[in-house]
Amino acid sequence: MAEAPKVIEYVLGRLHQIGVSDVFGVPGDYAFPVHDAIVAHPDINWIGCCNELNAGFAADGYARLRGVGAVTTTFGVGELGAISAIAGAYAERLPVFHLTGMPNRSAQADRALVHHTLGNGEFDLFKQMANTVTAASAIITPANVVAETERLIATALYERRPVYLAFPSDVVDQPVAASSATLPRPASDPQTLGAAADAVAAALNRADTACVLPGLLLDRLGIAEAATQLIETASLPFAAMFADKSVIDENHPNFIGMYDGRLMDPNVRDFVESADLVVAIGTMQTDFNTGAFTAHLDPARTVDIQLHSARVGATVFHDVEIADLLLEIAERELKTHARVELQSDTPVLVGGLADDAIIAEQLYPRWANFIAPDDIVIAETGTCSMGLAFDRLPHGARFYNQALWGAIGWATPAALGAAVAEPARRVLLFTGDGSHQVTAQDICQFHRLGLKPIIFVLNNSGYLIERLLCTDPNIAYNDIAPWNYAALPHALGCEGWFTTRVTTLGELDEALSTAASCQTAVYIEVVTGAYEYPPLAGHLHDNVSTLYHLT
Repeated sequence: MAEAPKVIEYVLGRLHQIGVSDVFGVPGDYAFPVHDAIVAHPDINWIGCCNELNAGFAADGYARLRGVGAVTTTFGVGELGAISAIAGAYAERLPVFHLTGMPNRSAQADRALVHHTLGNGEFDLFKQMANTVTAASAIITPANVVAETERLIATALYERRPVYLAFPSDVVDQPVAASSATLPRPASDPQTLGAAADAVAAALNRADTACVLPGLLLDRLGIAEAATQLIETASLPFAAMFADKSVIDENHPNFIGMYDGRLMDPNVRDFVESADLVVAIGTMQTDFNTGAFTAHLDPARTVDIQLHSARVGATVFHDVEIADLLLEIAERELKTHARVELQSDTPVLVGGLADDAIIAEQLYPRWANFIAPDDIVIAETGTCSMGLAFDRLPHGARFYNQALWGAIGWATPAALGAAVAEPARRVLLFTGDGSHQVTAQDICQFHRLGLKPIIFVLNNSGYLIERLLCTDPNIAYNDIAPWNYAALPHALGCEGWFTTRVTTLGELDEALSTAASCQTAVYIEVVTGAYEYPPLAGHLHDNVSTLYHLT
C-alpha cells in the first residue's frame, strides 16, 4: 500500500492541479511548516512579499490571469494584514486560497497565552473574522483534510470567491487519515436550462435592436469565448462597463465602446438604453459601472445572466449555470441583427509642444497609444484607471482595475501577481502617487524575480480622486508627503532599471520611446499639476449626489 501523503502535500497537490503554481506570502513561525512545504514542492514557487497586504493583492492579480491564486500568512497578525485583500477578492469574484498557520493543538487545548493572540485563550476568532470575507473556511486536521480541501475547492470555483484554510502547526506534516472523492461540479437543471435558453432566444429574435454587456464573470470563469460566439452568431453589438473593460477583445468589429450611464459617451448610452433588448452577461450594476447610478436599463427589456441564474424580463430561472446557458443559446435559431458602428477607429491624437507641462488632455492619449497588443494593463482604480478606460485597446491587450472594492494601493502588488502569472507578457502598471505610497515596497520583488514591468507613477501631489469627491479639495488629508519616486527602484535594490522623472511633454515622449524598446524594467515618474484629471473623474465630481445616493 502506498504511503499516505502528508496533510500539506495533499492540499498543495490539489491546488497545483487547479492552476496554482505560485504562492505569495510572508513567513511567520506558526506557518513555518506550511511555508517549508511550499518551498520544497517541485511544482510550486514561493513568492515572498514585503507585507501580507501586498501578498494578498498579488494573489488577486495572479488570479485574474490564472483563474485561481493563493496567499499564505501566519496566525493573527499575518492573516489580519491580508484581510483587506481577501475582502477585495471576495468583492471582485476571485477564488484566492488563503493558507494560514496556527499554534499547535496542544497550545490551543491549554488556552495558552502565546504570541500573535489576543491574550484571551481563544484561537478561532480570526477564522470567524475570515468567515465574513470568504465563501468557506476550515481548520484542517489529518481526518478532515481531504474532505475539507475538496469542499473548499468546489466552493471557491463554484462561487468564484476566496476560501480560508487554517493549519495547526503540528498537523501540517501528519499523514492524511481519511479519503474522499472529488466533488462533482454542479450542473444546470436540464429542463430549466432549456426553458431559459428558449426565453433568451425568443427575446433576441423579437428585438429589432439589441446589444450585449459582457461582464467580468466571463473573465473569471474563462468563458469569454462562449459570449463572443453568441455575439457573432446573432451579429450583436456589445459595449463594456468600467469593471468589464476588455473582457471581450475591443478590436472585435461588434464593439461599440464603453457604457457608463450619462457620464461618458452619449452615443453609446443612447444606443444601449434605447435598444429593444440588452443582454447583460455576468455584470454588476455598481456605482462606477453605472456612471454613479446614472445608467437607465429597463428591467423589462433586459436579460440578466448571472453565475447560477438568469432573468428574462420578470421571469427568473434558477439552477442555470452561466456557461451552460451560453452554449445552449448558441444552439438556438437566432436571427442576424443589423451591424452597428459607433466606435471610431481614429487613432488617439496627441499634441502639445515639447516644453509644455504635462496635462491630462495630453498624458492619457500618450499612455493609450503606448499600450501594445497582448499587453496586461493594471490600472489603479482612481484617476489613472478613469483616464485609460475609454480608449480602445489593441488586439489581445487586457485591462484590469479593482472597480468595486477600490482599495488604495491595490495596483502595484496586483501587477506583481499578474507578472508572475504571465512572465512572457508585457505588464504595464499605471498608479497614482498616493496609492503607490501604500504598497510601493514590493516593486523590489519584480527585480528579485527577474520580471520587467513598465511602471508609470502619476505624481500629482496627493489624492486627486479624493479631492474631486470631497467638499473641500484642498483639505489637509488629501495632501501626501513628497517622495523622490524615480529614486525608489535604486533604493529598493532594482539595479539596471530604466528610471526617469518627466515634467514636460518632450521628456514624456522621450521616456515613452525609450521604454518601448527597453530590454529592462522601466519606472517613470510623471509629474503633473494637482488638478489634472481625465473627463470621467470630472463627471464623477459633478455627480457626487447620485454617486453617494444623496438625492
